Amino acid sequence: MIVDLPSCNTRDISKQLLRLRSQVGAVTLGRVMTLIVVTDEAHADAAIDAAAEASREHPSRILALVRGHRRAASRLDAQVRVGGEAGVSELVVMRMHGELARHGGSIVTPLLLPDSAVVAWWPGAGETDLAGSSVGSLAGRRITDVSLDKNPRRALARRAENYTPGDTDMAWSRTTRWRALLATALDHPPFESVDSVTVTGASDSASADLLGAWLAVRLRCPVRRVSAAAGRGLVSVRMERESGPIVLERASDDQATLTQPGHQPRPFPLPRPTTAQALSEELRHLDKDEVYRLALQNIGLMRTTPAAKQTSSSKST
Repeated sequence: MIVDLPSCNTRDISKQLLRLRSQVGAVTLGRVMTLIVVTDEAHADAAIDAAAEASREHPSRILALVRGHRRAASRLDAQVRVGGEAGVSELVVMRMHGELARHGGSIVTPLLLPDSAVVAWWPGAGETDLAGSSVGSLAGRRITDVSLDKNPRRALARRAENYTPGDTDMAWSRTTRWRALLATALDHPPFESVDSVTVTGASDSASADLLGAWLAVRLRCPVRRVSAAAGRGLVSVRMERESGPIVLERASDDQATLTQPGHQPRPFPLPRPTTAQALSEELRHLDKDEVYRLALQNIGLMRTTPAAKQTSSSKST
């Protein structure tokens, strides 16, 4: 069920939520958090759809703050969705016009679920100081996606400079499957130290940067970051050991091959996560992510090789 509330206030929204809940039934009793989405009009539909899909695994009250024209008169237009239109959540889309667009935190505060976690998501690089922003100050977990920035590497550096416990990024969650496969490969004999690592990924792949930094911290060995053509995402990881290299290489958009001494090459499913899947992965962890912090703040440990002359039409991280 969808109800539009033009030129409203938060009291009107709260009343409408109660009214719709009584009409539709107890569809939201399992809510585990309030998810605040901060976006602009251009990215609003995609972000709202991804949040609603992620809510099927993490039932939430979703509060989408859509920033409109700041030169317009101050006005709040809302749309309340419950039932099938909102996944398994309550979803409130609030379009903020004029000066009101600067005060998202004040708008959502009366709508936060009591005694539950608050997570904020910026479908992009987000503000410079996430924790100090009006919305970020309400959240224990703050999620960005620097991969959507025009310069992901510069955006990562900005995130590192302004890191606060609770910050995370979806470029990091996209490395989860890669990290699991590499760790599993090292758990099998021969149990040798890794002498060096080469991580190959697109020049604009924040995930490749974070994965390389994680390996540098964990393995305490030299890591070389080789840049492929922009848009290719993570391409391969090669870990050199005395008995021979371990190589994890993406063979196609949804499959990778793991090669190591003494074993036949093994294919593994390795699809590129959708936005909803990456968001859902981040929502599984509501505490601070110390491993992400170490990777983020140690990207400088890698030695970077300039981009190779390759071409690709695919875009990923």
